[in-house]
Amino acid sequence: MSPPDDENKLRDQSAERFLRLVQERRRGRLKIYLGLAAGVGKSYRMLQEAHDLLAHGVNVLVGYVETHGRADTVAQVAGLPVLPRKSVFYKGRALEEMDLDGILQQRPAVVVVDELAHSNVPGSRHEKRWQDVEEIVAAGISVITALNVQHLESLHDQVLRITGTDVTERVPDVLLRAADEVINVDLTVDELRIRLQDGKIYAPDKVPAALTNFFQREHLLQLRELALREVTHALGFQIESDAGGARAVAPERRNADRLLACINSNDRAAKEIIRKTSRLAARFSASAWYVLYVQTGRETADRIGLATQRHLLNNLQLATELGAQILRVKDDDVVGSIRRVAREKNATLLVCGITREKSAWERVSRRGITYDLLRAVARDDTDLDVYLISY
Repeated sequence: MSPPDDENKLRDQSAERFLRLVQERRRGRLKIYLGLAAGVGKSYRMLQEAHDLLAHGVNVLVGYVETHGRADTVAQVAGLPVLPRKSVFYKGRALEEMDLDGILQQRPAVVVVDELAHSNVPGSRHEKRWQDVEEIVAAGISVITALNVQHLESLHDQVLRITGTDVTERVPDVLLRAADEVINVDLTVDELRIRLQDGKIYAPDKVPAALTNFFQREHLLQLRELALREVTHALGFQIESDAGGARAVAPERRNADRLLACINSNDRAAKEIIRKTSRLAARFSASAWYVLYVQTGRETADRIGLATQRHLLNNLQLATELGAQILRVKDDDVVGSIRRVAREKNATLLVCGITREKSAWERVSRRGITYDLLRAVARDDTDLDVYLISY
């Protein structure tokens, strides 16, 4: 059964619009199909668009697609130029990966790359597929790719609380904000669960476990809300960028915010602070955001364990991937250092962590660095606000 004429017309317009974007500059363009979960139809939509671009005479290539054996998706691959996968040997096994060098050598105008959050086989040029995509785009090749919302780095803690699933393959949010187009591939929760029950997403033996775990109705409702929110924010960011920053916001908040996140060597707390500050920076369209680590005499390399040092370095790397500038200071006066750095960087919002106690009053009344910092900031003659994150 052929799609209605209106649907064909809309797809033609979408393909033409993306084609215009491709032709506008030498650096490749990036288009991301974002969904709430597996099975909403991201790969199908990408392949549909590849057919549309091919019909418009565009040199398009399927660099990597994962059909998962879904009949509709498999059918969409037919008639498209597909780059053979590269065979990589790891621990005595032959594994298939996307052929990055093959894409760069063929230099198509547009390449389809599925599963953006995928981790490459150890020893590959890049650890993650999103890094492959960055190289492809930098080489002047436009990319159409796909991502589920639970793979966004800054949402890791929220997704863990919602679903109980620790998503290990993640993509930094800056990639979503750098995209030229972000398209929400949406299905109602009931439609998605029906697709799952009909065996259109996973093999039949995996369906019962999926329905009672990740694909619970309440989980999907919350993930759908996250996906819709992310696409809305991405669209707002695009509008602001296209308008040269002239978004209709109060003058005093137009890109004036500068966020300073304060962390210590507490691994879990630092991760939450970094991820939430990243999201705050995106919401405020902050001109800059920083992560400050004040190393006291108690946290020198010879006084903290190797595991703690490794976690700290990983957290600083996470902050860098999310777009932060890293600041490291050695000082036993933590509060004094934070205030000094806040003044030097003209910070407008200070983001700190605080441990959960029995009541809100106990959280702020217990003497400690955060308590002393709040008192000091309250006495300062500045416009610095403080945002507390409990962990």
